Amino acid sequence: MTKEAILEKIKISFVKVLEHSKFELKEETTAHDVDGWESVTHMMIITDIENSFNIKFKLMDLMNMNNVGNLIECIQKELSN
Repeated sequence: MTKEAILEKIKISFVKVLEHSKFELKEETTAHDVDGWESVTHMMIITDIENSFNIKFKLMDLMNMNNVGNLIECIQKELSN
């Protein structure tokens, strides 16, 4: 799956959980860039992404995610397993 396709699919999870689409999701995007992306909503977004891709992130991967690009890399890694 391409990075672009993954980005489009994860944006659906962000919009669903945050209940707005007033943000641009790029590889450099962090929680500071998106209104409402806080610790609780972060876990809700991660859970929704895991469900939509039918994957389960490893704790270490979650701890090392600093931006959307890291999230995409983790999804690609899990999809290749």
